[in-house]
This record gives sequence, structure tokens and C-alpha cells, in this order.
Amino acid sequence: MKGSPHTAALLARATLSSETPPHTVAGGKLGGRMAQLKTLPVVLAALSLAALCSFGRAQAPQDNSSAHLKVTPVPDAVPPMPFPPGSETPGPVAPVEYRSAGEMTRKDLDLEADAESSIAEHAARIGLQFNHGAWSYRQLVCPALPNHLFLRFLRNGGAGDVSVFTASIPRNSEGRVRIIPIRLRSYSLFSPAPINALTISAFNHIRAEEHPAKPPDWLGTGLCYAALAGAHPQVANLVDDPESQKFLTAAPAKLEIPVQGGAIVSFTDAGAAPKPMEWTMTFDRKGRLLKAAHLPVGQLAVHPVPPSAGEPKGAPWPPAVDVDSPGGAVK
Repeated sequence: MKGSPHTAALLARATLSSETPPHTVAGGKLGGRMAQLKTLPVVLAALSLAALCSFGRAQAPQDNSSAHLKVTPVPDAVPPMPFPPGSETPGPVAPVEYRSAGEMTRKDLDLEADAESSIAEHAARIGLQFNHGAWSYRQLVCPALPNHLFLRFLRNGGAGDVSVFTASIPRNSEGRVRIIPIRLRSYSLFSPAPINALTISAFNHIRAEEHPAKPPDWLGTGLCYAALAGAHPQVANLVDDPESQKFLTAAPAKLEIPVQGGAIVSFTDAGAAPKPMEWTMTFDRKGRLLKAAHLPVGQLAVHPVPPSAGEPKGAPWPPAVDVDSPGGAVK
């Protein structure tokens, strides 16, 4: 155990004093013993001081280590979102564009021609009889799903004989041709296309094949789903779409983020006939569509109230009596 220089000096002095020959102290041997007894407290004090110094140095690193503790704040938990965080308020969204065959690009026309046999095969499996009758088509341009070519096919055989389906063709050769049935001879095949499990399944596969370079826009994704399911969605404030400006009083589109994660997308198709339709789509944490709802918007009837209707009718109420006032004063 090592002490300070001052402590070492004290020990040296004590040692010299204890080694002094008896003849140097008056009284001979007895005097020498008395001198030794007198130096003993000094030795003990020096040893105690050295022990305290060593203990202090041993404790110093522990005290310094506590002063350098690193505190890392834990961020607030954010529920998993299939769409970019902070995008709850929709910005300008491009509408779904509809193009006739004459307006399509040569590249898209060639892509349709190459996929026609596959389209006929898939349509025949669900009884759409693609090889019978005169079918026409037009392109659906969905900005939210740019890596697919979408075509809506129509065969109009007159009243009660209208068949419609949407075909999806991947542009990058990743995936396959998919069919979304909408109407078969004026009837839905199973359940209405907007809520049909086949529509939801095909939509999820299409999105999985997209491999987007950036996170998708939630309102654009919802509009594209509605278009693939047979609608022609018109939502207010869509860029480059003068028709949408007619519906500025429609309920705004909304994105809700549940506590457990996922997303709920809702918007009003104000251009639907005979009345506006409310679309609601529920996505899980990974962006898979779980369910969709498509219901008419409830219209609130407003009737003017005539001025006389606000006047009370019948016998007047009796005057109120204040039971707490002396004599029961009448109010």
C-alpha cells in the first residue's frame, strides 16, 4: 500500500526515532523504551493516513464512471404504416385517366396484343366467353400503379346482356395476366366487384408485382382500386381534372392510422350515379388490402322552417315559484 510523500516522510522520522541508541536519551535503557512508546502513536497515525489515501484513490474511478453515464432517449412507438408517415393530409393527386384504343401508345397496343391469348384463357375460366361477341376495351391509367397496363373490356349485347371485366398486364414481365370480373351479362359473378374477394386478391398481387421506387400515395391507391373494380371515381381537388371541381362540397378523402398499425382509406366518389358512393379500404401493416366497402352516401334532407313554426302554441306555462325565497316569490 503506497501513501503520499508526506506520509512517507512521517514514517521515516518515526523509524529514525525508534532506532535511536539508548545512550542518547537520558535515563539509559528506560529512557529509550519511553521514547519508543512516544513514537508509536505517530506510526499508527501515519499508517491510518496512508490507508485513507489509498481508499480514496480506489474509489475515485467509480465516482468518475458514474459521472460519464450515457443516457439514450427511447423514441415513441410509431404504429407500422403501409403509407408514408405524415401523409394523412392528401396533396394534389392525379386522377385515373381513361383512354380509348386510338389514344393508346404503340408500346401499350403491342403489349395488349401479346397478352390477348392469355386474357382469353383467364376470361374463359370464369365464364366470360371472351371469344364470343364483339368486345371493346379502353385503357385505365393509374398513376399509383405505373408498372402495369390496365384494360377494361366491355361486351354490350343490349339490355340485360352487358359483360365487363378488367385485365391487368405487367409491363416488366414480373407477374402474370390477371382478370377482375365486374359483370357477366349484367349480373355480378359472385358478389359486387368492389367488395369481392377475387378483386381484393388480384389487387394485392398486382401491388406486390409493382416494386415501386418510392412509397405509394394512399389516395391514388384507393382511386386505382375503385377504377379496377368498375367505377369511374371522381374526387374533388384532383389535379388536371376539371370535372372534379364540380364536387368541392363532397366529404374530403381521409387516411386513418389505427393504434395497432395499418391504415383505413376513405373517400367519396361524388360523380357516381344515381348518387355519390363512399369507398372505405382497410389495409394491414404490410399494405395488404384486407377488406373494402362501397356504400351510398346518406343524403341529409334540408327543409326550410316557416317563421311561425318557432312560436309556442297552446296554453302558456304557469309562472314558476321560487321555493327558496321568503313567501315563495313568483318569477
